[in-house]
Amino acid sequence: MFSQASHNSRLTPVEPVAGSTELLARISELIEDLSPDRVDLLKAFHRIQHEFGYVPREAVPLLAGKFRTTPAIIFGTIDFYSELRVAPAAETTVEWCSGPACLLKGSLNIRRALEAVLECEMNRTSANGKFGLRLVQCDGTCHLAPLVRHEGRYTGPLTVSESIEWARRLKGEDGRALPEDASNPVGDEAPAEPAEPMEAE
Repeated sequence: MFSQASHNSRLTPVEPVAGSTELLARISELIEDLSPDRVDLLKAFHRIQHEFGYVPREAVPLLAGKFRTTPAIIFGTIDFYSELRVAPAAETTVEWCSGPACLLKGSLNIRRALEAVLECEMNRTSANGKFGLRLVQCDGTCHLAPLVRHEGRYTGPLTVSESIEWARRLKGEDGRALPEDASNPVGDEAPAEPAEPMEAE
């Protein structure tokens, strides 16, 4: 697939990107045994991100050369897969659900509120590296929609004002900590257990 990319520059050597000699050497080692004929590009990404915590930009020309494609296709592939990143992970990552139930209940406004309070765009990290927002797909927790996820805990259903308060608490701006063990710290109480079926008289 990648070796068949129709672009004139695929036949032109890719100029190297300046970077640490040790970093470039290690990336070369990680992808040395991979073959473009077996479309091992995703395996290359996983190896590099496992090693460094992200895919350094210096790796892009090496990957483009190895897989006989263009830097644009390499960047496009990284951008397509939400698990991949080109910068170190934020200290704290908030996951925003983009599933249909959340969207129908106004999650886009919650996204805008989180971006404003945490000072970073979706799938980006704040300038100080402390906070990141990540788009995730529905995982079946629709009864909490609209929701966010942080350190494996779900928070929802959320209103815009509640999401602003939650994000400010996450940043420590109001002096209160987030709940430590609540899976639904904002919103309705957990549903009651279903009643026992009645026996026929």
